[in-house]
Amino acid sequence: MKAHTSIYILIVLIFISCSLRNDKNNAAEGKLFIIGGGHRSEALMDRLSREAGVYDEGNIVILPMSSSVPDSAIIWSSESFLDQGISQERIKGLNFKADEEPDPEWLDILREAELIYISGGNQNRFMDVVLDTPIMEAIQTAYANGSMVAGTSAGAAVMSEKMITGDELRYDEYKSTFSTIETKNLEIKPGLGLLTTAIIDQHFVWRSRYNRLLTAVVEYPDLLSVGIDESTAILVEGDTAEVIGSSQVLVFQNPDNSSIVQDELYGARKLVLDIYLPGDKFSIR
Repeated sequence: MKAHTSIYILIVLIFISCSLRNDKNNAAEGKLFIIGGGHRSEALMDRLSREAGVYDEGNIVILPMSSSVPDSAIIWSSESFLDQGISQERIKGLNFKADEEPDPEWLDILREAELIYISGGNQNRFMDVVLDTPIMEAIQTAYANGSMVAGTSAGAAVMSEKMITGDELRYDEYKSTFSTIETKNLEIKPGLGLLTTAIIDQHFVWRSRYNRLLTAVVEYPDLLSVGIDESTAILVEGDTAEVIGSSQVLVFQNPDNSSIVQDELYGARKLVLDIYLPGDKFSIR
């Protein structure tokens, strides 16, 4: 009898553990502010600061590791907040490095930040530094405890669990958009995992990245494929994303799990495309 009871308890615990893991997004208390790159207007950055609650108190941490010139990225990113009247003392630039043990004091600052801002550059460079490290844990902890995590361009791409790297597997030469919609070409790597229900692409309309995201929606039909244009952001709070800025956000869905392959070219049926405008809201969970 005791053995049966122990087995029953074990099954219940496993079920609860899986349920909590699957509900990770909904359990998070924080917000995401995902910017598609390009010019960031005063109104856009004002909304970010207001939503994060950093005008009067709380620290802002800038993570510049995506950039090839991280010190300059800290300066450029700080200027937007300084222009809003936020004091320099509350803006911290933390340039963690891949070949160094993270400073415990820096990790504490990161966990306790009201706003974490990830600069643009190369998302692979950023994740090479933070993936499966205490830095990544600190970002996730801050988000779970109510902090705002924001990022632009590469800093947008890293938000999702499955991250578009920007590179093609079939072709060595980098292009800002894919020329084809074909199999075994889209490179996906782990991101921060703050958003587990969508794949994020950036500079979307401006750089015509439709082929790239169409490939993603065919290969990952259970996820939303979200393309955010320049000078535009989505504010993610709970299950809802709000479009902020001056351009559009495109969301591709593959509800029928459609995938057709012919001579390594993708086909699909009954894909869904929504084009959202500033002020629109949509479900992202």
